[in-house]
This record gives sequence, structure tokens and C-alpha cells, in this order.
Amino acid sequence: MINRDELVQIGHFKKPHGIKGEITFSFTYATAGSKRYPQMTDVIAGSTRNPLFFICEIDGIFVPFRVEDYRLISNSTAYVQLSNINSDQKARFLAHKEVFFLKEDINEDIENDSFSWNYFIDFTLIDEQLGKIGRIIDLDETTINTLFIVERENVIAGLTRNPLINGEILIPAVDEFILQIDENKKELTVTLPEGLVDRN
Repeated sequence: MINRDELVQIGHFKKPHGIKGEITFSFTYATAGSKRYPQMTDVIAGSTRNPLFFICEIDGIFVPFRVEDYRLISNSTAYVQLSNINSDQKARFLAHKEVFFLKEDINEDIENDSFSWNYFIDFTLIDEQLGKIGRIIDLDETTINTLFIVERENVIAGLTRNPLINGEILIPAVDEFILQIDENKKELTVTLPEGLVDRN
């Protein structure tokens, strides 16, 4: 039997894709204790196990599903075909479930490859609901939690001259907020708590 302390979460399933059992997988893995966000292919292709298994919790039991095939859609999304999941009805059963790897299957070289929050300076910050927030221009490390200093998008674009609108806002640099990192486009997509950023 697989125990929870043997596992590391690498993402979650979303909705089925098509009618043949493919399911959308969202990759959210970050190495514990670091600020390293490897590409999905780094973790999956770097797995020490062959064949590859994704693990989901079903009725309190961690169940391995053999990965038959996967197709990358972006740096953090793929369509995955699992063994014995051959219809959209079966795939729907796994929708929104967390996806785990055995810790022993994570390549140690990936775990040790880390960088700091400074890496995200000059990235565009995008909220899942609000859209483009602005550009990360610096960090504020004077508090317990590191903060991104973000130059607001509407200020950059000259869309506001309201003196009450601060041109810079502070956003907590928190692993749990991050949905996707696109290193090629230099975009950081997050889901921020409601009210943290006003819509002006």
C-alpha cells in the first residue's frame, strides 16, 4: 500500500479531452524548500521509473495509473492517456483529482536545481481572473514574506492618470498562488485572493 508521506504532488487532472479517455493534466510541481519550477518534461522525462505512473487518491487509497501516452500542450499542460481509461466517462471520474509521484521517482538532479524569487524580475504577472496585472520590477525582502513589486499594467500602458492609483503594487511571492511559469514568454500566471488587487 502506498502511503501519503511517500508521495509528492506534481499537479492535478482537469476535465476529459475527447471521448477516448484522454484527460487534461495541469502541472504545478515545485521542489520543496526552493524556488525552482522545472519544466513538466524535466520531471516526467526525468522520472526514475519506467513505465511511468501517475497516482491519485481514490476513496482514501492511493492508486497508481500507468501513463500510456501524453501530449504536451504548454509548459504546464498535457493531454494524458492512462491505461484502462478508454472513455470520457472513465476519465471524468478522475477530473479535478490531485496527481502524485512517488518521491523516489523524482530525479535528484532536478530537486537540487534551484533559483530564487529574483528570477522572476521582468516577468509579466498575470492573474487567472483579472488578466495582466503588470511587470515585476523588483522584490521587497524587508518583511517576513518576500513581495513582488509590480508596475501596474494600466500605468505602463498610460491608461490611467488617476493620482489615487499607485503605479506600483506589492504581491506576495507565494508558491501556492502560482499556476504557470512560461519562461519563454517571461510570464508568471497566478491565482490571487479576491480583493488583493483592485480592478482600476
